[in-house]
Amino acid sequence: MLTQIINGHILTPQGWLKDGSVLISDGKILEVTNSDLAVIGATVIDAKGMYIVPGFISMHAHGGAGYDFTEGSTEAFQKASLAHLKHGATSIFPTLSSTSFENIKQAVKTCEALMKEPRSTIQGLHIEGPYLNKKMAGSQWEEFLKDPDPNEYIPLIESTQCIKRWDISPELPGGHEFGQYMRSKGIMAAITHTEAEYPEIKAAFESGFTHAAHFYNAMPGFHKRREYKYEGTVESVYLTDGMSVEVIADGIHLPATILKLVYKLKGVEQTCLVTDALKYAAYDGEPIDDPRYIIENGVCKLADHSSLVGSLATMDTLVRTMVKKAAIPLADAVRMASETPAKLIGIDSSKGTLQKGKDADILIIDKDISIRCVFSCGRIVEGMNTLVH
Repeated sequence: MLTQIINGHILTPQGWLKDGSVLISDGKILEVTNSDLAVIGATVIDAKGMYIVPGFISMHAHGGAGYDFTEGSTEAFQKASLAHLKHGATSIFPTLSSTSFENIKQAVKTCEALMKEPRSTIQGLHIEGPYLNKKMAGSQWEEFLKDPDPNEYIPLIESTQCIKRWDISPELPGGHEFGQYMRSKGIMAAITHTEAEYPEIKAAFESGFTHAAHFYNAMPGFHKRREYKYEGTVESVYLTDGMSVEVIADGIHLPATILKLVYKLKGVEQTCLVTDALKYAAYDGEPIDDPRYIIENGVCKLADHSSLVGSLATMDTLVRTMVKKAAIPLADAVRMASETPAKLIGIDSSKGTLQKGKDADILIIDKDISIRCVFSCGRIVEGMNTLVH
């Protein structure tokens, strides 16, 4: 079946294209053309002057719709992924917080099976922990925290192809060996929940850590010890050319001024937008039932108000925040949610931009940066029937 999307502002790798069209066939982009003349036999989608952009890549989300990916079940993976898909995440890397290796292995099995399904949005598994600095672990389950153990992680990695990213605290004993091993396997190694200063960040980068998880969160900035001043992890990452970052751009975890600063210093090509979403994202069910947490002002916090825990955001929220609160151009905000994460995590051959031959993961968003239509591999999963002619 041939589908043609017309009458919109199309975001291409070369910039915005007006009065063009996107042709879709068999789940792929057949052509992005500067002609909007109707193609014989095509189902026409009228974008009505709205924006036509690539689907978002969600590479750090713990759950949604009331489900946590750490549950490891097929239902949890499918329901949470679908909730994020409806908000524009046409590709997702389910994220596991610190848990037992038995749970990780179960999640691997589930992920492997779902990745094999036709047109699956699940592109691989992301593990955060359990190799975390206990002083910086925040809400991560302390009972699971430990130093990197090659007798655990090497057999796991050797047994599967689905793990695409793993985040740890690089300053832990064995951290550099972990980074070297992940680099040898082509897996993104990211620093997280760390108190590393510049020498450690430099050494971590050289050993294979190329990315900083939820930048600014769970890591120190500039600080004093007695009468002397020291750079924090934040400044160290800025100084490390080639180390990419991700920001939780929900407008709560970081103020707009910091989002602007990251954009200015790291740039579009080295900055990703992530939700770090909990299971309460895109969720209309029962109120939170865990006494450790509260939901207040659109975010999840520890009950004692000592720390934020995770976001309730979806990918469209991030782009809207970057544009409306941080005054970032829409094209750049979209790229940080699509093209950049696709390149950094290695799926850009088929995802991340609107180009001939790539998967037809396409969003139509309106002037208020709200999702009006979602195509996943050419199939409409969310959208208004009024767009179809």
